[in-house]
Amino acid sequence: MTYSAPLEDMLFVLQDLCGLEDIAQLPGLEEAEPDMVAAILEEAGKFAGQVLAPLNASGDQQGLGFEGGNVTTPEGWQDAYTQIVEMGWNSPTADPEHGGMGLPQAVNACIQEMFQGANMSFQLCPMLTQGAIEAIEGYASEELQQAYLPNLVTGAWTGTMNLTEPQAGSDLAAIRSKAEPQGDHYLVSGQKIFITYGEHDMAENIVHLVLARLPDAPEGVKGISLFIVPKFMVNADGSLGARNDVRCVSLEHKLGIHASPTCTLAFGDNGGAVGYLVGEANKGLQYMFAMMNNARLNVGLQGIGVAEHASQQAAAFAMERKQGGTPQGAEATIMGHPDIRRMLGLMKSRTEAARVLAYRAAASLDHAHRSPDAEARAFHQRRVDLLIPIAKGWSTELGVSSASLGVQVHGGMGFVEETGAAQHLRDARITTIYEGTTGIQALDLVGRKIQRDGGAAAKELLAEMRQTAETLGAQRSDEADWAMLCAAVMDAADTVQRLTDWVVAQNGAEPLAAAANVLECFGICLGAWAMGDAAIAAAARLDQGKTPDHARSKLKITRFYMQNVLPKAAALCVTVTSGAGSVLELTAADFGV
Repeated sequence: MTYSAPLEDMLFVLQDLCGLEDIAQLPGLEEAEPDMVAAILEEAGKFAGQVLAPLNASGDQQGLGFEGGNVTTPEGWQDAYTQIVEMGWNSPTADPEHGGMGLPQAVNACIQEMFQGANMSFQLCPMLTQGAIEAIEGYASEELQQAYLPNLVTGAWTGTMNLTEPQAGSDLAAIRSKAEPQGDHYLVSGQKIFITYGEHDMAENIVHLVLARLPDAPEGVKGISLFIVPKFMVNADGSLGARNDVRCVSLEHKLGIHASPTCTLAFGDNGGAVGYLVGEANKGLQYMFAMMNNARLNVGLQGIGVAEHASQQAAAFAMERKQGGTPQGAEATIMGHPDIRRMLGLMKSRTEAARVLAYRAAASLDHAHRSPDAEARAFHQRRVDLLIPIAKGWSTELGVSSASLGVQVHGGMGFVEETGAAQHLRDARITTIYEGTTGIQALDLVGRKIQRDGGAAAKELLAEMRQTAETLGAQRSDEADWAMLCAAVMDAADTVQRLTDWVVAQNGAEPLAAAANVLECFGICLGAWAMGDAAIAAAARLDQGKTPDHARSKLKITRFYMQNVLPKAAALCVTVTSGAGSVLELTAADFGV
């Protein structure tokens, strides 16, 4: 299962479409110069391709061991994790004060895409640790930061997020786990399910971030607090002490990500697990949602990473497999079949469009957090808030779709596990579910991100889409059909305008029924905007004699996207504005229940 990081495209997107030079002007990111970033990504790409990717299939096949509450990871997992720690890849954006690399979020997006694409089961562990670091860095007391951050940042310890309970999935208001005050700490009790890397053998300690209720907490989401609950207690000198009252009682048997332990954790079976309050009481969910943008972006990058890996594998297979007569002759490979190129074109063009949107969201995170200008911070926060549900929802859905197309390219061999094509599909399937299902991302988009501000953030983006269309129309080179590209991006902008106006004008349940289609339509249309900008940048590179092969390929892939992906948006727009009522008319009886 080979994987080659798409470094040329990543650097193209960072430098030409995300303003890497501007990011390097932000306070604290001055060292993120293009040459240094290129060197970092080259090394990350080597690690992804040479260390993580070879473990992907073997880890899937070997799976996990579980005995007496202890989890053993597949062969090679511990060595790979040791290398991640030694090379500093565990927490690229963490504050250098705590041992992190202090890289921009936009650069980290590239690293996460590589590592997730190479081996999603493995990279889930560092991804969850990064979330724990962010929570503790942002909201915990100085004392707790000093006790936990250094080892989390280096990777000596790993972190988890404990939200879900048997009766509380997406509805976190139903959480029942308790935290009883006990002097300078709390005793936490309850059960959490679906806890990724809740138990494993790669690090000496696991720091669980747990949502639970205090005895006097109000009902619902306003009564949830956040606690640090370590697997092993931490002594005053930083050494590890006794085992805490938390244990893994079972592992889930899953469709995919077989090498990633998905645990049921029991807290407090023997009197209570010692925990420490993070921030203020009853603000746990608020803290979690403050971290949600990064978490959802990282899952979106999983979708892009898997789509990239599946695309590479499918293209390689198509260049090797000989089957049937093609326009190129009987001895040509199946790459000669037009339908194979259609499927590969869908995989590649949507992956590249989603990459731009995800990296732009990450770049806006950098500006929103670090810009010295208050208006710039506010603008980029609006942009982040608008893009995140799309980057998460659309990217993961196309990840599943691309993995499915990859199986189709392989034909019957894709349905056989030995080729590895099926693993991409099995692994990708979870990405549309955790960190908020696609439906939840869609509700967030239409409710919190469009209706709440009357479409203001969407209209800011619309202005940029129309500017891109105008710039496309002003191109004079013969490298592309600029009039067609201009019209396509303008059509995409018009579709986004119609959807935004429709969502804002609704007062009933229609936007809820149409939300998933709105999200997909936004993704496709913003993808057209991204590819339009990519075409402009590619033409400029050709004029400069830079990366000509990549630039010409980008122009062809952009044309494919506009003519084979974008047209679906018009049909979706009609479905949104005319089909929501038919959804609401359906009842349980119509489904035979």
